[in-house]
Amino acid sequence: MSSITDLIKELRDKTGAGFLDCKKSLEENNNDIDKSIEALRKKGLAKASKKSDRAANEGAVGVYSNKDITALIKVNSETDFAAKSDTFLDFFDNLGKLVLKNNSILDKDQFLKLEYEKGTVQDYFNTMIAKIGENLVLNDLLVKENKDTNFSYYIHNSYRSNIGKIISFLEFYSDKKNNEIENFSKNICMHIAAMKPESLDIDDLDRGFIDNEEKIQKELILNSGKPSNIVDKILEGKMKKFFSEVTLLNQSYILDQDKTIKSVINEYKEFKYKIISFELISL
Repeated sequence: MSSITDLIKELRDKTGAGFLDCKKSLEENNNDIDKSIEALRKKGLAKASKKSDRAANEGAVGVYSNKDITALIKVNSETDFAAKSDTFLDFFDNLGKLVLKNNSILDKDQFLKLEYEKGTVQDYFNTMIAKIGENLVLNDLLVKENKDTNFSYYIHNSYRSNIGKIISFLEFYSDKKNNEIENFSKNICMHIAAMKPESLDIDDLDRGFIDNEEKIQKELILNSGKPSNIVDKILEGKMKKFFSEVTLLNQSYILDQDKTIKSVINEYKEFKYKIISFELISL
């Protein structure tokens, strides 16, 4: 027969609840683990409901990968203090491992409905909300399938090696693998974190986004008193500068301001390299 200490440890491992909450729940449920789990789940749900309308603007972002999938996760908390705690980071790490264990493409709503310790991942969130004492929100979950492409990422303001406040993530194709490609890809990730591009190239920008910028720039030119016959020419230059600021391939490379990302890639002759997509996730 398990001792009360062993039961408390088992209950803590299964729910993530605190020592005193587990001890009290066991006492109230005659040391029945299943009933204690259910009681803690209900308690967590009640506490989570009370905190659900509280703003959660801090937290962390993280990246997890195995041979089949790569996942980017963002969980918000109310305070930076909580986000830096081992309790929160261990919880965050468990979420990442759960995504990898599921090993399939899913969105955040599907993930929250997954079974976990005789409940769901949402129940796990509710328990941790009760334990940490803050509203916690799964803000973003992006899962990519690892096929014929490669991935690189950069963590800024890291809490752990794969968890921090900003993640820039790069998906690319290369016909070779070596340190030069790995270092270049990491540098591109750092560039993305610093320069915050809106899209990969001009064709990837939303047409409405472009039209709005053209409208603003044209109004500024007209209001400056420039002759009407040169407005279109000036607008063309303004938009070219705009595209060079918001599209990754046309931005000046942070490690060589005289070159664009596109031109730096084209300089590599000994291997093929193509950026497929990128993600920038931050708090």
